[in-house]
Amino acid sequence: MREIGDVGLTTREACGNTVRNVVAHPTAGVSKTEVFDISPYAAAYARYFLRHPTTQNMPRKSKTAFSGSDADEAMTPFHDMGFIARERDGKRGFKIVVGGGLSIMPQMAETLSEFVPVEDFIRHAEAALRIFNRQDEERKNLMRARIKYTIKRLGIEKFRELVDEELKGDWANKEIDLDTLLFIEDESADAPAVPSNPTPEPINDAEYDFWKATSVDEQRQDGFNVIFVRVERGDIYNEQWQPLADIAREYAGGRARIDQQQNIVFRWVRTESLYDVYLALKEIGMAASGRETIRDIVTCPGTDSCKLGITSSMGLNEALGEKLDTMDVSDPLVSKIHIKASGCPNSCGQHHVANIGFHGAVMKGEGGQIPAYELFIAGESTDGPVRVGNRVRARVPAKRAGEALELIVDHYKANRNDGEEFNSFVDRVGTQPYEDMFAPWKAEIGPLDREHIQTYMDWGKTVVYKLERGEGECAV
Repeated sequence: MREIGDVGLTTREACGNTVRNVVAHPTAGVSKTEVFDISPYAAAYARYFLRHPTTQNMPRKSKTAFSGSDADEAMTPFHDMGFIARERDGKRGFKIVVGGGLSIMPQMAETLSEFVPVEDFIRHAEAALRIFNRQDEERKNLMRARIKYTIKRLGIEKFRELVDEELKGDWANKEIDLDTLLFIEDESADAPAVPSNPTPEPINDAEYDFWKATSVDEQRQDGFNVIFVRVERGDIYNEQWQPLADIAREYAGGRARIDQQQNIVFRWVRTESLYDVYLALKEIGMAASGRETIRDIVTCPGTDSCKLGITSSMGLNEALGEKLDTMDVSDPLVSKIHIKASGCPNSCGQHHVANIGFHGAVMKGEGGQIPAYELFIAGESTDGPVRVGNRVRARVPAKRAGEALELIVDHYKANRNDGEEFNSFVDRVGTQPYEDMFAPWKAEIGPLDREHIQTYMDWGKTVVYKLERGEGECAV
């Protein structure tokens, strides 16, 4: 615990019905498109509410995201509270949104305020959380206790009125000394010097060129870059950790971040060092290209480690990857499709906001339970306005999920208009074509015998499937 504290981390309020999981987009402070660096404000917010008496036992937890621009890499619409950097008449501030979330009832956050000056943003957040803390209605049912249910019940207009009234209270007159909360480390001070003997970039190396095109973004600071290391299935193995730390120390100022697509982010990498970083990553099997393409599949741990899991989403990830290896996904419009999967409806794998999303489910066969998936299509989280996908009302046996993926992609390629992207295509044709494809599969499951036994097993498992769920961490 002391070692964790020495590097600026804490386990305090990592769980419980508190303000927790305050996140910011991983390129904060170095992005070319950000309005301003939101990092110190995210840090101030986290510090202010840590051990705050009002937020120790709210009806439910509150998760918060900060984004530096309307590109909204932090996905604020799906957080309990979100802050998006704004500038008005030369003054910094935030657009504040409230009441978002995924899980079994996905809901996009509503706008609480279009602009709040930075000196007042914590006060406005506290007002909203004070109101939420007094909602006894939300305390009646733990499964419907997040602030999104308050917003849904009261309406955003009423909630705004309550916030305005709350800000008139005596507590709101107290001074919040932001200067004591805003401090962050100066990463630029630790930025690597120009290397004395870098390995020259190769000429006409298609593999390296594709990695660079999909894994490297230039920073707004000249000569520096952000490298996104694609982590397949979100799994980092024991023998990879130390080399990754060595890469961070030598090329990235000793720091690394994690993005919402399960990738590692190295910042402050010198342009001259890009090829050396690529070689170091390749040596440990972590130079996979295709970040944020159809091959960059995001999944939660599923039944491999989660007590709430219904299916092995990690096994599905591997199976879908193997299926993609047999498919032609070179088409640029196909390549940009995003796939995400969760082992249950709670959407930890963000399946609701994927172009093609899977969540774990159960089907009944002649011989018992079948691991299966529900499909959501035409969601979005990264390449445009965020939105929740459309549910396909036909479950797919887990062992046929790869086949379902191929059918969806083939149908899109065969029937789209020129230049029509996947989500626009689904908006036009609807979900019925896919329901017609998959509905007959239930009748094809067959009995539990030698011929059909694989259907009764989940990916990566060697025993017949049986649904077993426990109590999650949210039972606080």
